[in-house]
Amino acid sequence: MKILAAGDIHGDTGLASKLAEKAEKEKVDMVVLCGDLTQSEESTENLIGPFVNKNQKVVLIPGNHETVATTEFLAELYGVENLHGYSIKAGKVGLFGCGGANIGLFQLSENETFDLLKQGFEKIKELETKIMVTHVHPEGSKMGKMTSFFPGSTGISKAIDKFKPDLLLCSHVHEAEGMEEKIGKTKVINVGKEGKIIEID
Repeated sequence: MKILAAGDIHGDTGLASKLAEKAEKEKVDMVVLCGDLTQSEESTENLIGPFVNKNQKVVLIPGNHETVATTEFLAELYGVENLHGYSIKAGKVGLFGCGGANIGLFQLSENETFDLLKQGFEKIKELETKIMVTHVHPEGSKMGKMTSFFPGSTGISKAIDKFKPDLLLCSHVHEAEGMEEKIGKTKVINVGKEGKIIEID
């Protein structure tokens, strides 16, 4: 299974088109968008369309620049999956997620973040490979050291500890784009706006 994961598009329609072209060229099975699709909800046009027009399967979560209502609107409008508090199964792979952040337009408490991740995890826990999708990085991660402005999430750290996903895909800290690290058995990737191709055996 091949995934293109990206985040922090911030309303850049040219970037959305470029990512959709990359997904097509790489023949990915799924596109995962890790939040901050809009710039403070100013425009939602042509952010998901480029992917859908190329018949790509898209899953997304909100970031701190859009509300869950906007994300749900985009998911319904384009017929894509909003992973916030939910999960999806793709063969032996399960994805579960929680968007929002501990700052910004769509703010969640750390308990809410953990509970939403738990809700999604419960439905895919028996699958061979588990991928957690968040906007924010876990507290105590190396990518958190790249910013003094954005705190890491204790709710996400707790979810890593309890659910031990194989992968965590996040974005949020622009300075940490492309960074990868291991927390326990979980590989954490800041996918960034340029997008990351991830292959799962």
